[in-house]
Amino acid sequence: MERSVANGLAVYRWIAWIWMATVLILARGALVRPVVAAGLVLAALAVTVWLTVEVRADHPRARHPTRVGIEVGVGLSLQLADGFVYRAPHVFSPEQPLGVAWPIAGALSAGIAFGPIGGALTGVVLGAGRATSSILNAPPVPAGEVELFLGLTPAWALSLVTTTVMLAMAGGVGGYAVDLIRRTERRALDAERALAQASAREEVARQLHDGVLQTLAVVERRADDPQLARLARDQEQELRQYLFGVPDTKVVGAGAFGDALRHVARRAERTHGLRVEVLVPDDLPEPSEEVVDAVKGAVGEALTNAAKHGDAHRVVVYAEPTDGAAPAGLFVSVRDDGAGFDPATTQERVGLSRSIRGRIEEAGGSVEVASSPGHGTEIRLTLPAL
Repeated sequence: MERSVANGLAVYRWIAWIWMATVLILARGALVRPVVAAGLVLAALAVTVWLTVEVRADHPRARHPTRVGIEVGVGLSLQLADGFVYRAPHVFSPEQPLGVAWPIAGALSAGIAFGPIGGALTGVVLGAGRATSSILNAPPVPAGEVELFLGLTPAWALSLVTTTVMLAMAGGVGGYAVDLIRRTERRALDAERALAQASAREEVARQLHDGVLQTLAVVERRADDPQLARLARDQEQELRQYLFGVPDTKVVGAGAFGDALRHVARRAERTHGLRVEVLVPDDLPEPSEEVVDAVKGAVGEALTNAAKHGDAHRVVVYAEPTDGAAPAGLFVSVRDDGAGFDPATTQERVGLSRSIRGRIEEAGGSVEVASSPGHGTEIRLTLPAL
């Protein structure tokens, strides 16, 4: 869509330039500096050809601020030269200005490149250029005419103001229109991406439903070990929640955050035989869904590591708001009574580096590991609340 706008602007430049050249030929008898006028019109032609080639080739430079500066510079030169290339009475006659409508393309280009405000300000600069040229070259006010200031009559002052307003409106409206197009394109791309993700998720859900979920159900029914059957059932339920969006996976608020941690703790107790204590204060800032999901996954992996690698029996999960942080943040500690290790000499396992550190860092937080042999391990998570 944005390229279509650029192509339309290229067509406008050609139409405006043809009319500008036609007016110059028709008004050639009023020129006092024809070489300067012809040179500026030819410069506008060069810019028109150059930008047309780049737009048709979809060259990135066609949308570069430098390109806009060159186009606006030529347009401003046309505006400033208007009062110098024509005879002085030109400012009081109905003849067209030197640039005619071609400088409007510069205001439109600035709106596309810099937004509505940039386009409007560019229009004001272009309008001020013509006003400056007219004021510096205004002839004596004819008898019977009222002079407002600087040799301008009310009619001519209104004409200059009107030109400036029209240029500013062109740049501002052009920028707003392109911004609207860009927002529409982004929404369309987001919708397309969400649809693609939903389709991919549905395909994965079908594959897992026909394979993994049914396998877990068979393990649960046929397992002689109660703990293995319970583990298969828990894994099946969690996988179904993830795939099919069970409402329990959506948790917000400090109370719900505590429930989420307790849910993870109960699963660890059933699976690994741990004793897990969860402590969540009432003044905890309301965490976002992204933060909740990251903490749930990280705490679950920390509890698994405490049981499997630390041979722990008791774990305390503690959450509190971060002190003196702005905006409010969240601190979560997972401390076990296991064997511990030396972080300086022990390489991080995949569970710690990816399932804990990876999750928390993706949510904008950080992870600190405090441990020593024989004194257990503490995993400290610090995250923004939102």
